Amino acid sequence: MKVLANDGISKSGEKKLTDAGFEVIIKKVSQEQLKDFINKNHINVLLVRSATKVRKDLIDNCPSLKMIGRGGVGMDNIDVEYAREKGLKVFNTPAASSSSVAELVFAHLFGGVRQLYHSNRNMPLEGESRFKELKKSYAGGTELRGKTLGIIGFGRIGREVAKIALGIGMKVIASDDHVGEAEIALEFYNHQSIKIPIKTEPVSELIKHADYISLHVPAQEKPIIGASQIEKMKDGVGIINTARGGVLDENALLEAIEAEKVSFAALDVFENEPSPAIRLLMNESISLSPHIGAATSEAQERIGVELADRIIEYAGK
Repeated sequence: MKVLANDGISKSGEKKLTDAGFEVIIKKVSQEQLKDFINKNHINVLLVRSATKVRKDLIDNCPSLKMIGRGGVGMDNIDVEYAREKGLKVFNTPAASSSSVAELVFAHLFGGVRQLYHSNRNMPLEGESRFKELKKSYAGGTELRGKTLGIIGFGRIGREVAKIALGIGMKVIASDDHVGEAEIALEFYNHQSIKIPIKTEPVSELIKHADYISLHVPAQEKPIIGASQIEKMKDGVGIINTARGGVLDENALLEAIEAEKVSFAALDVFENEPSPAIRLLMNESISLSPHIGAATSEAQERIGVELADRIIEYAGK
């Protein structure tokens, strides 16, 4: 069988597939040329990340395809149900990048409460001439310990975020459509661990009590957090979105920042990827990253191996 890893695959994942007898082609084929490439090379398995789209037209016109694998969590770039109706195996790697995304949340969160994203812009420009003024300007940071983190979406990533929050002494409240109560296991040295049960509650309650809010939900038809939700939040709240563009109303966010209702925000995803609104990019109260939540070396290795395992399993090898 032939595998096209159109958005790449880790060396360990590639090796696992080749050792099992698969021919692996690692090549970035443009969206416009993908159909012809698949048919010309008789590709059986297509592996993608978020960049490549697998829609009905591609599925209908590539009869050699048997499997579609998504390296990552969300599969909104694939017409999943349609592909499955056509008999294709469609799968993703929901667990592989959870820790990576959770750590990015806290990279932004730590930077937010100490205004590091802001000072990193200004220190190269004015650090030499206005050091004392900048020191005074950034001296009003706050600690995360003892603060309340609201986690909207309590799946694998949300729970990893909760583990870090609990580990640094934060209080955690969570909201999820499917989970009533989840047990969070904190692991320590020498196989020691403790388990902490966390009950979920409606978003309408969570937003009233959280000092900071982190979003971990799939793509939505309309924002989960908009102007009416922000209005009910604490003054000075911080909001982090590493989930999907569109789950947070960016215009409402900007207005809330200007009104000082929101003290800072952090965005790894955007409504208009890959061309985020310039108003977001220029706003000094927003910490920014270019959709890199799952982009760690460790996560890519886990994703590659998990994809290989699923392909080998479905192929019956």
